[in-house]
Amino acid sequence: MKAILKKVILLGIVLIGFSIYGQNRNLDHFKPQDKDGIGIFEEPKDSISTFNGVKVRVGGASTLQFQSLDNGNSGVIPLGEIGSNFNLATANLDLDVALYDGVRMHLRTYLSSRHHPEPYVKGGYFQIDKLNFISEGFLEELMKHTTIKIGHMENNYGDAHFRRSDNAQTLFNPFVGNLIMDSFTTEVGAEVLYQCDSGLLAMIGFSNGKLNQNVKIANGTTGGAAFLAKVGYDKQISDDFRFRLTGSLYNTGYAQSVYLYTADRAGSRYYSVMQDATSTSDNFRSGRFDPGFKNKITAVMINPFLKYNGLEVFGTVELTSGKALTEIDRRKATQYAGEIIYRFGTSESFYLGTRYNTVSAELTTGDDVNVDRFQLGAGWFMTKNILLKAEYVNQKFNDYPSGNLLEDGKFNGLVLEAAISF
Repeated sequence: MKAILKKVILLGIVLIGFSIYGQNRNLDHFKPQDKDGIGIFEEPKDSISTFNGVKVRVGGASTLQFQSLDNGNSGVIPLGEIGSNFNLATANLDLDVALYDGVRMHLRTYLSSRHHPEPYVKGGYFQIDKLNFISEGFLEELMKHTTIKIGHMENNYGDAHFRRSDNAQTLFNPFVGNLIMDSFTTEVGAEVLYQCDSGLLAMIGFSNGKLNQNVKIANGTTGGAAFLAKVGYDKQISDDFRFRLTGSLYNTGYAQSVYLYTADRAGSRYYSVMQDATSTSDNFRSGRFDPGFKNKITAVMINPFLKYNGLEVFGTVELTSGKALTEIDRRKATQYAGEIIYRFGTSESFYLGTRYNTVSAELTTGDDVNVDRFQLGAGWFMTKNILLKAEYVNQKFNDYPSGNLLEDGKFNGLVLEAAISF
């Protein structure tokens, strides 16, 4: 009975969202969650306030995939067989609430995901773009360029996380899969971002370095802290040309367990690939690479972004090091990714693109391995809220030791994805 009641309540919320869809749903300092949000990284700073009282924006996303992939390895450890069919549909529910002039709350709930068929909260935070709640016009000139975020939120480490699929929110990702070494995490913390009119931007932040929040004591402490920073330049040079370049840092000393590369509880977009045929557990991060860093992590990511008319180039250079909780010495991992997208048609409603992604790392066993992936994608925005996309993917696992599940591992094939976001 409780499960039925929960579903009825959730359905009611979604229907309310659709009922107000035709109304004015714009919020200040808000990144659109439809096609208009493509190319936007951090939330914009609006110069004119539209606040006239508490306003609730109900949004969401839904994505359905058809997967046709093959996988294989050396054969020493048999892989589970996979075929062609639909994956479990994923869904998000977003609540964005304008609480005061320049103060907004964001909450994202995964209604269904690969890892959890039941709803659960991804995270939520306060975003402050004005300090008028202290006194009218307080630090007004400073806040024209400053954004403060506080809460359990997605860390602003690198720029790749702005273009990745976040469970059912897949419109911003021109491909189906995220990066092989997917640096994405949600932690409790605070960030201060300053964006200049000249295009310069800088961010500094701290978090508690925890994905799973608790007050348990280990080694005499409840945990450590993580330091985040970003500097960059983002400018529309001319009507035809935009240039952005950022460098980001994520650094933590002692922590009970850091999840920088394993925090995506929604799971990989490639279902059931490279899984042990005899295992009863679902490796919901299948197809990704986890360097196994849980402590004393230093990660640097550099992201160039260029757009000239319909041609778009985005790159990732990531250098990271850390160690498992039981290791003494730190290990290194390096990731490179480059993608080229060409958007065309009326309002750039169509696109073609390709991405090459490679990771080199040392395993806890001392073996040096390499994983590389080639993706070829295409998409069609039927409307601003509806995207159909197709991707061919070919991924190989190189230099894995004899007897490892991923020895001579590979998977390839076609994935189709239909996405709605509003």
